[in-house]
Amino acid sequence: MIIDVNLGLRSYHIVVESGALDTVGARLAELRVGSRAALVSDAAILRLYGKTVERSLESAGFRVATVEVPEGEAAKTLAVATLCWDALLAAGLDRTSTVLALGGGAVGDVAGFVAATYMRGVNFVQLPTTVLAQVDASIGGKTAIDHPAAKNLIGAFHQPRLVLVDPAVVRSLPEREFTSGLAEIVKHGIVLDADYFAEVERDATALCARDLPVVERIIGGSCRLKAGVVERDERESALRHVLNYGHTIGHALEAATGYARFAHGEAVALGIVAEARLALRLGVASPETVLRQERLLAAVGLPVRASAIDADRVLATITRDKKARDGRVPFVLAPRIGAFQLQYDVPWDLVRAVLGELGS
Repeated sequence: MIIDVNLGLRSYHIVVESGALDTVGARLAELRVGSRAALVSDAAILRLYGKTVERSLESAGFRVATVEVPEGEAAKTLAVATLCWDALLAAGLDRTSTVLALGGGAVGDVAGFVAATYMRGVNFVQLPTTVLAQVDASIGGKTAIDHPAAKNLIGAFHQPRLVLVDPAVVRSLPEREFTSGLAEIVKHGIVLDADYFAEVERDATALCARDLPVVERIIGGSCRLKAGVVERDERESALRHVLNYGHTIGHALEAATGYARFAHGEAVALGIVAEARLALRLGVASPETVLRQERLLAAVGLPVRASAIDADRVLATITRDKKARDGRVPFVLAPRIGAFQLQYDVPWDLVRAVLGELGS
């Protein structure tokens, strides 16, 4: 499956295909970029897929420098970005060269930030290896490193030249990491496409079993939906807020628990439950709409309840949401499956109430 992201001069393809990592060299050569490339990844992913990507690139005539970064959020620091810039300089990369990110969302974030800033911007290719990165983080050009005060505070929009999604690699993911990524798939169905949501409902068992044709079709569908949003709102001015469904409360749950209790997708799933119940309390959504969301989240193994939520800490974190405008925090609500609306000035007592319901 090839999905076009139409952004004028910044347009690119998303390729969703089992075995796609073997084709990265040929596909990059078609873009007529320079012959030097840097492959950015962490040690665990390099052991699994590094040689495959390096061989593909070298067979297509590229000179490849491999840059190893720490795993997870530890990669998203100024010190790691500096290490990458130094490696690119040492390897002789210039403005025609390409930085490739092989890994999950954190690797994509720091590698993309490095590509956006090295020599004021070089070619960038995403090779996502987690479900979360394949359906969400790798598409749309958002790159960032963290600041001590907040995640993703220092960054740039820098669209990739190519996104290469190999669904077969998700078979190697630990169960919790695989399941965590499914939250974004469910989210896309809830707010963007009722038919896609129904497809995920129907195929939930096969999806969780990692049946490859089903995984490829579902991941491809999610990429298509994300691409459609990015085309209409490249720089997150209005429409792209829809992709934050479940994230306003989900991000706050992550931060309030020190990013140690919940995987990202688990926090997003709980955020979806809470924000669906918020829509119910506001008279925006029906009980059936809320129930379908909770049932599907549970069916794919994601949490829909969590005990001992510190509501005061979560509420304090929500008020610092970087999407706030003049102190007003936007909540994405789903009036029905396949639709969304943005709502400001949600009463804090209602938010507190739905947080309480997470533990019931």
